[in-house]
Amino acid sequence: MSLEWMLIRGSGLVAFGLLAAATIWGLVLSLGVLPRSTKRLTFLHESLSVGALLATCTHMVALYLHDFLEFSAVEVLVPGASDWRPVAVAWGGVAFYGMVLVTVSFYLRAHIGQRNWRLLHFAAFGVFGGAAVHGVMAGTDTTHPAVMALYVGTVAIVIGLIALRLLSAAASSRTTPDATAARTRPSGTSRAAAIAAAREAADAASEA
Repeated sequence: MSLEWMLIRGSGLVAFGLLAAATIWGLVLSLGVLPRSTKRLTFLHESLSVGALLATCTHMVALYLHDFLEFSAVEVLVPGASDWRPVAVAWGGVAFYGMVLVTVSFYLRAHIGQRNWRLLHFAAFGVFGGAAVHGVMAGTDTTHPAVMALYVGTVAIVIGLIALRLLSAAASSRTTPDATAARTRPSGTSRAAAIAAAREAADAASEA
């Protein structure tokens, strides 16, 4: 195995590992189990994303410079243009552009607003999924137990955390109207009427 090929595979695995860590850490932060006021926690999430993007760029440059496969600039940058495992490489290309979008959004958050930033950030799950498919399909060392454990383990963790996040959001949506009504119910207003009003307000806010 040549040094160039080791760089290609090594940078690809590092990129996926950092991307998986960024995705997992972002989900942990979204669960609210850690202090939201600690800027270091969100900075770590951002740093992992930037690191994954830089490792991916290294991976793509190494592919372009490698003499055996002879990837052209178009094949590296345009999803589906590669003659070598076109579907697998296309997944990687789409994931790369999604990664650029999500990473850049960190620095546009103040300009596009919190709501738009959150909507844009949901693309991170697609990026992670695309990168996993690319790694499994294109990787020449996918059958190695450690590499397969990396893919299976991180995908399982991400799916588990997404399920936990959805359950947490569903529980919060059920309890918030009741709790809000209990705190804000005016004197002389029945509890049922206050809860109904709070739920209507919550529904209107979610549709806005």
